[in-house]
Amino acid sequence: MERKTKVHAEDSKQEILITREFDIPLSLLFRAYTEAELVEQWMGNTVLKLESKPHGSYLFETKDAQENVLFRANGVIHEFVPNQKITRTFEMENTPFPVQLEFLEFKELTSTKSSLTMHIIYKSVADRDQMLQMPFAQGINMAHNKLQKIMEKVITAL
Repeated sequence: MERKTKVHAEDSKQEILITREFDIPLSLLFRAYTEAELVEQWMGNTVLKLESKPHGSYLFETKDAQENVLFRANGVIHEFVPNQKITRTFEMENTPFPVQLEFLEFKELTSTKSSLTMHIIYKSVADRDQMLQMPFAQGINMAHNKLQKIMEKVITAL
């Protein structure tokens, strides 16, 4: 089955472009990225902090059954324009990956469809290539599929 989330990485560039169309209104797609309760549902992480505003920050983590931290990520929100864009940093703690810069753009396609474009810039081509060697594309597609299903339930509940 073809992935709905597209990941494009040009050779010799230190960036990735991720695009996805969703069958949900723009306001709900934006909420899925900016409200802790929704982020936890589709990302599967615990949101320890999420300040959705300019100069805000965030902190996510995942623990195993023994309370060992398996994943921890943090960042700073530099630009925040509701229903339009978020510019932020992203850092995975305890990994060799340096901080990356992310530009998220949200667009309304119709009253019931929206799109997300993520432009991610890495410190080096080698860092970007190392990320692409992981199951990155599969993981973000799975997360976005889950986001779509969760937000369909929100629509039904409205």
